Amino acid sequence: MKALEGPLWRALLVFRIAALGYAAVLMIGNFQHYHWPLGGWLVLSVMAAWTVVSSLAYARPERRDWPLLTADLAVTAGCLLATRWIVQPDGLGVGAPTLPMAWVASPVVAWAISGGRRRGAIAALLMSGADVIVRDGFSQATVNGPVLMLLAGVGIGHIARLAIDAEARLQRATELEAATRERERLARGIHDSVLQVLALLQRRGAELGGEAAELGRLAGEQEATLRALVTSSGPPPAATTRRRTASTAPQPPGRRSFRLPASLSRSPSTTQRARPATLATTAAGLRETSSADLVDLRTLLAGYGAMGVSVAAPATEVLLPAPIAAEVAAAVAAAVDNVSLHAGPDASAWLLVEELDDTVTVTIRDNGPGIPDGRLTEAERAGRLGLAQSIRGRIRDLGGTTTITSTPTTGTEIELQVPR
Repeated sequence: MKALEGPLWRALLVFRIAALGYAAVLMIGNFQHYHWPLGGWLVLSVMAAWTVVSSLAYARPERRDWPLLTADLAVTAGCLLATRWIVQPDGLGVGAPTLPMAWVASPVVAWAISGGRRRGAIAALLMSGADVIVRDGFSQATVNGPVLMLLAGVGIGHIARLAIDAEARLQRATELEAATRERERLARGIHDSVLQVLALLQRRGAELGGEAAELGRLAGEQEATLRALVTSSGPPPAATTRRRTASTAPQPPGRRSFRLPASLSRSPSTTQRARPATLATTAAGLRETSSADLVDLRTLLAGYGAMGVSVAAPATEVLLPAPIAAEVAAAVAAAVDNVSLHAGPDASAWLLVEELDDTVTVTIRDNGPGIPDGRLTEAERAGRLGLAQSIRGRIRDLGGTTTITSTPTTGTEIELQVPR
């Protein structure tokens, strides 16, 4: 918790040096009138030496403890008390400047930074007591210094505590965000494999009956438990969802409509098996490569053309860093799975890849029944991770956006946009 304290200690160093310079200027102008001029220069030499020593000591966090703080207060108080024998006593009683002047506030600030309001107030009261001794009591002309030191100790101590508390909260928030992102990453992987297999076992067991039905029931229980385990505490930021009329959503011109094969309409697990084997293995391998390696996104998505999905992509390469390309391909795979699972066996699907200077956009569209109002929110609350994590979470982590457009008559369109 030292990152935000560092600037405060550097500010103390600047203040100490500036206050020493101010004391030196006053010394040059007034030493002829001192009761003992040579003593004034000796005190100024001690102040200069302690400024160097204390500044070097405070620069090392492990030394900012009671021995240094006590020595700082003692040396400063000694320089202040020496004023009584060097400056004319009559002048001190009516508000004449002491030898250290503002330099006496240095240990007060140091105590406040190291321990907060209470410690700063204690140091201010101790230095104020030394000032009272030098001036032989309080008066309207001499009370300003102690009051200012007390205010400085309390105020700077409060600011120091706020800075440390803010740093602690920031660190906790950063750790929580990192843990949440890792949990979401694991949830996406589990959804793409284990949860879909368990869902398939539950459905097929219910269809077969008998002992298979009991096995399906157990698989369903494990699926529900696992979903509750991997679902984050709060839903991620909702994707942009809008409704449109049939007249605003014509079928993409110039593209043939390909029916999804029956194998794609059975279950997400069946869809996973229907993909070309190299599609999943290639994307998984790319996640482990260097971000400096560029991959043509078209090669990762071209396999869907053999699965009955109409794929349209630029004639030139669509290059992305390998890990980003892998995540985009995984999000597209989850979207195609959703088409096969929810759009029905007679649905057609289209996949469009667009490239701009600073973004790459992949659009997955089907002509199924669309997504009912409130279904996305309901699915997230139920622990369904397809759209929430496998698609939306992946694109969000890449700094991109997910836009879902759906109507009952024209189907669903999922637009994935990622920065290059």
